[in-house]
Amino acid sequence: MRFSYRLKSPIKLIIFKRLRTIGVLLFFSLATGCNVSETEKDNPSNSSSVDWFTDITEQVNLQFVHNPGVDGSYFMPESIGSGAAFLDYDNDGDLDIYLVNGAQHGQITSNDPPSRNSLFRQQENGTFVDVTESSGLGDTGYGMGVAVGDIDNDGDVDVYLTNYGPDALYRNNGDGTFTEISEFSGINNPQWACSAVFFDYNLDGFLDLFVTNYIEYDGENVCTDKGGRPDYCSPQGFPAVPDLLYANNGDGTFTDISVQSGFSAKPSKGLGVVSADFNGDAYPDLYVANDGEANQLWINQQNGKFEELALKFGAALNDLGRAEAGMGVAVGDIDNDADLDLFISHLRAESNTLYRYDETYGFIDDTSPSGLAGISLAYTGFGTGFFDYDHDGDLDLAVVNGRVTRGPLLTATRPAEHWDRYAEPNFLFENDGSGVFQNVSDSAPGFCAVVENSRGIAFGDVDNDGDIDLLVSNAGGRARLFRNDVKEKGHWLILRAIDPKLHRDAIGAKITAFVGEHRLYRLVAPGYSFSSSNDPRVHFGLGSATAVDKIQVQWPDGTEETFAGVTADQFILLKKGEGQPGHG
Repeated sequence: MRFSYRLKSPIKLIIFKRLRTIGVLLFFSLATGCNVSETEKDNPSNSSSVDWFTDITEQVNLQFVHNPGVDGSYFMPESIGSGAAFLDYDNDGDLDIYLVNGAQHGQITSNDPPSRNSLFRQQENGTFVDVTESSGLGDTGYGMGVAVGDIDNDGDVDVYLTNYGPDALYRNNGDGTFTEISEFSGINNPQWACSAVFFDYNLDGFLDLFVTNYIEYDGENVCTDKGGRPDYCSPQGFPAVPDLLYANNGDGTFTDISVQSGFSAKPSKGLGVVSADFNGDAYPDLYVANDGEANQLWINQQNGKFEELALKFGAALNDLGRAEAGMGVAVGDIDNDADLDLFISHLRAESNTLYRYDETYGFIDDTSPSGLAGISLAYTGFGTGFFDYDHDGDLDLAVVNGRVTRGPLLTATRPAEHWDRYAEPNFLFENDGSGVFQNVSDSAPGFCAVVENSRGIAFGDVDNDGDIDLLVSNAGGRARLFRNDVKEKGHWLILRAIDPKLHRDAIGAKITAFVGEHRLYRLVAPGYSFSSSNDPRVHFGLGSATAVDKIQVQWPDGTEETFAGVTADQFILLKKGEGQPGHG
């Protein structure tokens, strides 16, 4: 049964929440992410428990090791990147994989070829083949993140890469190859960028681009830990940089409208971003997770301008009025009340934060009542996302962790290497249906017990069996693919919503599935987590229901259609214009 409360006074509400926070934090402060032995941390296959997520990296021949170019200088970008993407670049109906790499820097000299990003095409047998060379998508910039979207409405997805240094835009040629078009398209961002998202801010049918820039980093700065040893710097000593908005001109080029849209006026230390309609006016807004500064909620004013209203909406600070070190962002309806809630991962010594949307007060820090506070205090979270891993009709939560400053060694079965001092286990949380979460990491030792320095996580049905699998990128380590092998799952439905006139996925569409008395609300929104891009298809867990009564779609332009009910356990294609107008 849903845990709920309503107090008329916002002041009383804050006091009540703080009391609950103190109690829950005291109870959970000694909790750890995965209660496994040291042997199991290095060898998860030794765990006697049934694993809900199986590491199939070797099985599918996904051969990628992230190389941030560690040279002993503690160059700060080493500790931040990088992301990962699920994408169907060749339109064959299955998900391919793109992984972002670092690069050499400083005084490193080597006869080896430079590090580069890698594209892996999924074959018919479910294994992957490295097609980086033939595709032309092996960017050699100092990579951070990736955004995927069809910028020219030609039916195939293009790729934007955020870098420490100049970003890059690659156009899909439709024949398995890509062309780098940054200069031609008007993309010129020399800053340290992290996450990016494609969205149609002016509803003209062409995907625009928003990029989070981080800090103005000076590599000459030398930072140390509490013991006086060299370590990665904090962002606090560096100036913030304005984020960017590029308007799509409809001809493959973009115009930087960051000044006139309002973003340049408020520099921030942006790491994560999601786009969604947060105020219900059918225009897409932007939520930016900032590192050590108030988060930003940019509300679309429908005239080419955005207004920053995070404080007014309650999503700028935690319930103690403090800014936190925002990294990754998840968005979704965690309590099935047809509105959007937010989750942000944070630095250790801060809890991750859940903002639940309330019709009266806006966003409320609901971290402690939701069960997500104390468990995260000892860990640094990066990539994250809501997904229904067990198909019971509510959104569960995954978080990948990894420090940015040196900490205690969590593995002791081999000599410590550089990244071992930064490595941490990951989290998996199960939603009880009301937005209260239970830590079930012990049931997923493959995903949770491997102690690595994780950064990006992408969500998608990689084997087209109806459930959501996990792709994790690790700083200085191997990328891993985890197959969802949860045994006790309910029924499911996966929808792809497209606009035939635009020849692409309807990014920003809102889809509601009616199942008996229940409404399940989801978004077509591949851009979330941290520096990563996800399966654009919409997944519904249906529990014991064998059919959906009807499906309602609010398309990105605000028009609404109703589609007839369908039986469960199948993939459905929804095309704009083929449903009944309105709610039906």
